[in-house]
Amino acid sequence: MTRAGRGRRPRGEPRRDRRALTVLLAVVATLVAIGALAVVPRLVGDEQERSGLAEFYRAPAGAAEGAPGSVVRVEPMRGDPLDADAWRIMYRTTDVHGERVLATGVVIAPRGTPPSEGRTVLAWGHSTSGTAEQCAPSRSFDPFIDVEGMRMMLDRGYTIVATDYVGMGTAGPDSYLVGVTAGNSVLDSVRAAREIPDAGAGTSVILWGHSQGGQAALFAAERAEAYAPELGLTAVAVAAPAADLTALLQGHLDDVSGATIGSYAFEAYAQVYRDRGAALDSVLTSEAQRVLPRMNELCLLTDLSELHRIAQPVVGDFFAADPGSVEPWATLLRENSAGAAFDAPLFVAQGMRDRLVLPDDTEQFVEHEREQGIEVDFHPIAEADHGTVAYLALPALDSWLDSLGV
Repeated sequence: MTRAGRGRRPRGEPRRDRRALTVLLAVVATLVAIGALAVVPRLVGDEQERSGLAEFYRAPAGAAEGAPGSVVRVEPMRGDPLDADAWRIMYRTTDVHGERVLATGVVIAPRGTPPSEGRTVLAWGHSTSGTAEQCAPSRSFDPFIDVEGMRMMLDRGYTIVATDYVGMGTAGPDSYLVGVTAGNSVLDSVRAAREIPDAGAGTSVILWGHSQGGQAALFAAERAEAYAPELGLTAVAVAAPAADLTALLQGHLDDVSGATIGSYAFEAYAQVYRDRGAALDSVLTSEAQRVLPRMNELCLLTDLSELHRIAQPVVGDFFAADPGSVEPWATLLRENSAGAAFDAPLFVAQGMRDRLVLPDDTEQFVEHEREQGIEVDFHPIAEADHGTVAYLALPALDSWLDSLGV
């Protein structure tokens, strides 16, 4: 090769490069367009619903009277996910004291004819979004955005039901990290979904939850046989579950996460367990009690900066005592920690970069579940943190569900 020709690109290669780039850009543009076709109609429908949304959540007088899982109110949603139908629901459930209370949520079902036995129901437990009524996911602008794996679950043929929990969406007692109430609201959401004929929901149930929703899913699993024996628990999956509440809080006694979680949890427990002496001044400082009302009015995802602004001055001066060593708090935290046996395989995902639910705590929980005789498939995910673990766990969860044949 002559010096002049050395390294010269063969004639025609730039044209091939340009052609490849054009094809790549066309593919990207097509994918973006497909995504827009899937999401834009959904968002338009969500916007159309906003004006009359509050009326749906105003419960009629005496609405809680009725069988757990029975529907009080249901309405089709305009912002359906692609190739699916969706409904907003208000239904009856039972709290930790055995009282009938209300909960709200959404049901999503793939279009088409369900199998004769009905579709498997995927009951989703959402992570912490707050405790105020307006923090309920079903009241948000896009009620489906936080249902991790929604598209995957619909493609698997499942009917999805996503509860808001008790005390969110519509008026009711605060239930933040109150395990029995949360578990009941999950199980009763499945019953409610079965009352919608077009949802095609059967009795086979898969539970899937993240963080706070992991606790809810685990309590639902523990309670399913006694509380909802007509439902068949097929599988349970959790991501970074709030399983051991004592360990969770002890890991954050002196940081902003502890103040934020504590503002939600201790306010809820002080209300729910007032009859057991759960007084805030036995565990929180006066400064912490002062900021609690403002923090409980705010939603975690939309108001995080404001929550941290309020909480930061009391970091290090939030807890008057370690709640794990002061009664009745120590007992209440144990009672609301998961760990009882249930008859279903368990999938657990944990982000190794998680700084909220710590990896060591989840690994100890996994070992405890195995000692209970539960078949556990544990997936530590090196690159995941608390916010991304449920999403990044989806490929492994999909494969695990395939392995179970559900």
